[in-house]
Amino acid sequence: MHLKGSCHCGKVRFELESPHPVPFNRCYCEICRKTAGTGGFAINIGGIADTMQVSGQDFVSVYQAAIRDESGEEIGLSPLRRHFCSHCGTALWAWDDRWPELIHPHAGAIDTPLPKPPELVHLMLASKAPWVSVEHGPNDQSYEGYPEESLEAWHQRLGLEA
Repeated sequence: MHLKGSCHCGKVRFELESPHPVPFNRCYCEICRKTAGTGGFAINIGGIADTMQVSGQDFVSVYQAAIRDESGEEIGLSPLRRHFCSHCGTALWAWDDRWPELIHPHAGAIDTPLPKPPELVHLMLASKAPWVSVEHGPNDQSYEGYPEESLEAWHQRLGLEA
């Protein structure tokens, strides 16, 4: 599926191909929640990194979050690079050099109509904010950490590859 996205102010626009465009993963970790999760979670989808085309690159900034242990002590930086508009702050996409062929646009930045997921995966619930209520549907899955099933495998299982 060909996706087009943009930031709120319009200074950054992007396009890419996505074989896994259904926005089903809700991440409740502190980093996602604070950088892009206005409902207490963030939703990224899967794309092919080398198809990404960006206009307004001068307005794209990158944030690498600190990883902390249980005591709050910083133990390193997240390898995930979160890209956002430096003018309006819109979360745009995430990229990790451990999987350089993949890119993960933030679903909220996509302008192309996305398919509605038949089920949701709620992940990183161990670090969910106490004020967040998980709206769990009848077929939804929930995980304290990361699920074993990948974006690709989830789309394949449900016959949803674009």
